[in-house]
Amino acid sequence: MKAFRRSRHQFVAVFTPDEASTLSLLATQVSELIENRSPHDSDPALLRLLPDAYPDDAEASAEFRRFTADDLATRKAANARRIIADLAAAAGATSATVVKVDAQAAQAWVRSLTDIRLTIAARLGIETDDDVESGDAVLRDLYDWLGFVQGSLVDCLDR
Repeated sequence: MKAFRRSRHQFVAVFTPDEASTLSLLATQVSELIENRSPHDSDPALLRLLPDAYPDDAEASAEFRRFTADDLATRKAANARRIIADLAAAAGATSATVVKVDAQAAQAWVRSLTDIRLTIAARLGIETDDDVESGDAVLRDLYDWLGFVQGSLVDCLDR
């Protein structure tokens, strides 16, 4: 992948078909995880994506979740679907493809990349920066690569 760069009012990167397919698959998996959750799901990744507002007060947390969880989950799933849609042509291409996103899409990408990385971190057991070396090497490499993708986009947004 060639890092995101700013081009007028858009953010442009180049993805190989494998990179685009991998990121699309990860976004799909996170979207499905969120959309198919149950009210009492104890999946560590879901607990990271939809955390308790009041961890020391189960009743207050349940009440807060009742009013906010569905909207938050809907936004997170929509952000993931934005990545999937933006990468569709690149994922189906036979060579590296330019991917362009506008400012609104870039925000969705940053949020969804965070969600994907949080999901992988939960799978790897990463709680702090000291834990990054734990777990499956392939997942760690994905986690690091996603950090690069996200970092390059954030750098463009800061300019």
